Parts: sequence; C-alpha cells; structure tokens
Amino acid sequence: MWKLPMFGETNVDTILAELESCHAAHPNNHVRLLGLDNYAQCAGASMVIFRGKTV
Repeated sequence: MWKLPMFGETNVDTILAELESCHAAHPNNHVRLLGLDNYAQCAGASMVIFRGKTV
C-alpha cells in the first residue's frame, strides 16, 4: 500500500499524480489501482497501471 486510501477523491489528476509518484519511487515493482465500493464494501475495480521489470 503506497499511502493512506484516498476516499472520496474525485479529481483524476490527483489520482494519476499519486500513481506516477509511486512508480517513480518504486520503478521495479507493479503499481496497481484498487477502487473500493463503499456501499457493497468490496473492490469495485482493480487494475495494474505500471508493470514492474520482468526477469
């Protein structure tokens, strides 16, 4: 987990900036975005944004 969850964030540019800063800090690791559904209390979306280096 990169930082505390960004609950209620609606600005896409802020989310993308966090993804890019995570990738810059850890360029060899996968960076995955997990979107949570606060009504169903489960993951609504999950995707890999940056792939880490493969061996």
